[in-house]
Amino acid sequence: MKDDGSGAGLAHPARQGRWLDVDIQRQRLTLREGDRALAEFPVATAARGIGQQEGSFQTPTGWHYVRARIGEGVPLGAVFRGRRWTGEICDAALYASNPARDWILTRILWLCGLEPGHNRGGRVDSMRRYIYLHGCPDEVGIGEPASKGCIRLRNQDMLMLFDQVPAGSRVLIRQ
Repeated sequence: MKDDGSGAGLAHPARQGRWLDVDIQRQRLTLREGDRALAEFPVATAARGIGQQEGSFQTPTGWHYVRARIGEGVPLGAVFRGRRWTGEICDAALYASNPARDWILTRILWLCGLEPGHNRGGRVDSMRRYIYLHGCPDEVGIGEPASKGCIRLRNQDMLMLFDQVPAGSRVLIRQ
């Protein structure tokens, strides 16, 4: 299922139905139905760039799918640790108390790689690397690489996207 990420060949089986197209160069995520764009959101991918290796703090490329949807029903700004809601809601004061923290807020779409040896299995396994799409504090920059490997969205955008993306949806992360 390896893909060059060029956008060519929209008839690819993984591009059928509803899927997500993450363009690292543009720092944009597009929600698609087949080849039609339904919505587009600014994102922040890894500050350390693109990479597959465990411990690299880089954003992995290639085809993935949404393995788990976490946080349905929790409030906007809900703080997650270990994929569990802490009971906290991130506001300006909480963020100011620890601005360097890697905040995971609102909802989580946990990704699993589909390409053995590239983003699945061994030391390149996106799921074991805990690669997510997730919300972040409003104070955190979006639209430029800044994360520790995950794909960050504004909380409102994450909430909207979560409601549109079922488990099993395909995700292409490309340069």
